[in-house]
Amino acid sequence: MRLDGSLTGRTNAKRLRKQMTPPEIALWLALRSNEACLRFRRQHAAGRYVLDFYCAPARLAIEVDGEAHNHGDRPERDAARDAWIIAQNIQVLRYPAREMLVNLDDVVRQITSIALQRRTTIES
Repeated sequence: MRLDGSLTGRTNAKRLRKQMTPPEIALWLALRSNEACLRFRRQHAAGRYVLDFYCAPARLAIEVDGEAHNHGDRPERDAARDAWIIAQNIQVLRYPAREMLVNLDDVVRQITSIALQRRTTIES
């Protein structure tokens, strides 16, 4: 099942690709050259949402959360968004932005491991 984005989602994704944060850029560069040869998309439109990173064969979304995700109505919005994504049979991994700056190698190893495991399960 292909995960398509709405027109608004695709427009937002294009804008966000040009405005990636330093932690997102660091993760993107690492995911692009992963040793498992998994293909990731950045700022991928999914319905009315935009996923920071998405591995389609594994149906895996990766979110890099800055400090703003802890304030105001963001936790509730993130929970509703995650519920919609999970209903599409996509697993969501969330990482604090600071992890990309202090622990990038471990984050990439964890993402790669989960993606490979999910890809194998989905293909079976």
